[in-house]
Amino acid sequence: MKRDAYGLVTSTDSKDAQRAFEGAVFGVATHRPSTGPALQMTIAADPHHVSGHVLKGFANLILARSELAAPAADALKDARTALAVKSGGTGDERVLVKALEAAVDGLFSQAADLLDYGFEDRPSVFLPFKISQALRFMLGDAAGMLSASTRAVSSLDPTSNAAGFILGCHAFSLEEHGRYQEALDVGQRAVALQPDDSWGLHAVSHVFEMRGDTKEGIDWLEGSRKAWSRCNNFSFHMAWHLALLYLERGDHDRVLQIYDDEVRPQQTDDFRDMANAVSLLWRMQQSGIHVGSRWMDAAEIANRRKADTTLIFAALHNLAAMVAIDDRKGVAELVAQIDAKALGMDDQARVAAEIGVPMARVLAGLDAPADQRMIDRMVANLPKIGGSNAQRDFFVLALAKAVGRSGDNAAVSRIGQIRQRLKADDRLFQSIEQSVGVSLSA
Repeated sequence: MKRDAYGLVTSTDSKDAQRAFEGAVFGVATHRPSTGPALQMTIAADPHHVSGHVLKGFANLILARSELAAPAADALKDARTALAVKSGGTGDERVLVKALEAAVDGLFSQAADLLDYGFEDRPSVFLPFKISQALRFMLGDAAGMLSASTRAVSSLDPTSNAAGFILGCHAFSLEEHGRYQEALDVGQRAVALQPDDSWGLHAVSHVFEMRGDTKEGIDWLEGSRKAWSRCNNFSFHMAWHLALLYLERGDHDRVLQIYDDEVRPQQTDDFRDMANAVSLLWRMQQSGIHVGSRWMDAAEIANRRKADTTLIFAALHNLAAMVAIDDRKGVAELVAQIDAKALGMDDQARVAAEIGVPMARVLAGLDAPADQRMIDRMVANLPKIGGSNAQRDFFVLALAKAVGRSGDNAAVSRIGQIRQRLKADDRLFQSIEQSVGVSLSA
């Protein structure tokens, strides 16, 4: 048994596998494109590296693509085989495999619980902590993220390799609860400890955005480009945050430049890249920016993935892209897919039933919420879609726009009041208010 540089006890006897796996974990922590190659090297050096197979399985699931369910299941099978070859492996490895079993069954919440409880005596062991945070992020479980990060920080060795990365996750968890000054302090400490901690950089940028500190946010992201530009597609997301700040400043030419060069330099169908593109295009359009053929590019990809409801967050962004070009056939098909998903039994089926179906109908222009109680319920259920408060703000804005079109000024005002609990008032929401004659300051 060996304890790796991030605290995980593994059963590998291969030094090369150990070294490569630590490189893969560092890649996960820093969102670097080196993660995949390092994981391949791990399994090449030790074909029965239990944690390597588990990480491969989770990596496939977190991409939230229907076609990756089979590779994830194969990774689980390989991890079980590896456990048998290693005579049951270590306690750490057994917890990881059990969590992957739940995740493969679509039970991300259960998988996160297994990781948290399985390492409750060592909550700062980085890999299970980070996987749990990723799963809870996809579920919109801010309370679970904060509970786990608080435990991890309470037992954290500030000299450990994981210290900065764990603090970065804690900063983000604090930010998602509106505890902005604490998040800012912890996030800046995380980056000071670990300059490669793009998640910590990200958490601090969230604080500036949500507080309406536009100049500070731009300065922070422009000044940290050296770190986040080396990321995998997470660099596109960091650029998305930067574009939102420039949009709030009113610098439309700069927003278009960032969209083309940094948010959408490649027409990928990764759901995170699509979320960046769709939500930014929608905001630009609402702000009076002519986006040209950019909607067509996004909608073409959305149409290809309209049968995939693996993640409702992704499906709703795809729906918005097709709505934008008035692809009525594609919209109807995806709405029907979300309706069907709501009849299932896994985590995302519940998300579809509780918020996916009503939000899809709002985005598609089929319904506006009937009354104030329904609006309040939709806003309260939005976190279940997953992502961050900043990402879900797209749905809040779209909901306000929809009820505004129906002439319900009081509902727009109510949505604005709820929104202000987490986000400072901004140009875009003000324009929606003005379009229906609402003023929160009146």
